[in-house]
Amino acid sequence: MSKLITAVFFVVACSYFSSPIATAEASTRHSARVSKTHAVKHHSTASHQTTVSWYGVQFHGKRTANGEKFNMYAMTAAHRTLPLSSYVEVTNLKNNRSVIVRINDRGPFHSRRAMDLSYAAAKELGIKGTGSVQIKPVTSDQS
Repeated sequence: MSKLITAVFFVVACSYFSSPIATAEASTRHSARVSKTHAVKHHSTASHQTTVSWYGVQFHGKRTANGEKFNMYAMTAAHRTLPLSSYVEVTNLKNNRSVIVRINDRGPFHSRRAMDLSYAAAKELGIKGTGSVQIKPVTSDQS
């Protein structure tokens, strides 16, 4: 029994200290199709610059705020106030790469960050750790 506990502790510790951005390959680029029913309707369409982070392995398969299982390979993100199932365009200000992500979770729970990206979204943007981005809601008149 102690060997099992030691093995579980080792796996958890390794997954906590490893960086899947540096070691794993993200799924192929996803193109997001924004439906009018899931577009941001009541939030400002003005974009703003902010700091984001990402989350992956430690939450993969766990429930998100909208009830679905978190998939670190999906183009999703967590935001404190944007409506669940809304879409935003996130642009990395260092390399000008952009992705469209669907908001499916709440967070981040760090006061200096506005959004947590999934592993796949961070990989597409070239973000390792944290990054400075521009977040622009996708509205129904843009789709």
